[in-house]
Amino acid sequence: MEQKYLEAVKTQLDEKIFTHSLALQACMGGLYDYFSENNLLGPDESPKEEWLLAGLIHDIDYSEPFKEGHPTHTKEALAKYGLELSDSVHHIILAHAPELTGVKPVTKADWSIFCADSLTGLIMAVAYVYPSRKLADVKVSSVLKRFLKEPKFAAGTRRDEVAMCEKSEGLGLPLEKFIDLCLTSMQKVAGSLGL
Repeated sequence: MEQKYLEAVKTQLDEKIFTHSLALQACMGGLYDYFSENNLLGPDESPKEEWLLAGLIHDIDYSEPFKEGHPTHTKEALAKYGLELSDSVHHIILAHAPELTGVKPVTKADWSIFCADSLTGLIMAVAYVYPSRKLADVKVSSVLKRFLKEPKFAAGTRRDEVAMCEKSEGLGLPLEKFIDLCLTSMQKVAGSLGL
């Protein structure tokens, strides 16, 4: 089932956005595992498959002819490929851009996609400046330093949104821990990311 969604995302998006989608999917899986292992998931949370799917397809409409209304055209973009979307996954996707959709993050899944979305680009940018260009060589301290002390580095990173991982009503994770979870998750799929 997931293979069909993967193929649709790969077909619909340019390579850079597709790679970002794979990175965010990895982060969502890693965050779910962490919250699950530490009994931090409430009864209203979506299952892991939905977290992963939301991460994978969250930007599928970030291309023509849907781009102008991103991320509100996810269902239409999927329909092109004969694919459907549950309301719960759709909600997670809409929560990653509340300023565009009016859907504010509520669940851990919502907050995870909202906070991790922009962080993936910063982590990849740190890997790109390493001589090896490998995620395996990236350290949490390097990402944290660039995040906190070098605002011009990966300037498109929405640092204020990433930092909301620390809010108690959101994820309740220290920034360093959040970066660690996302980096480790991305390192596990480094081959797919070309890093």
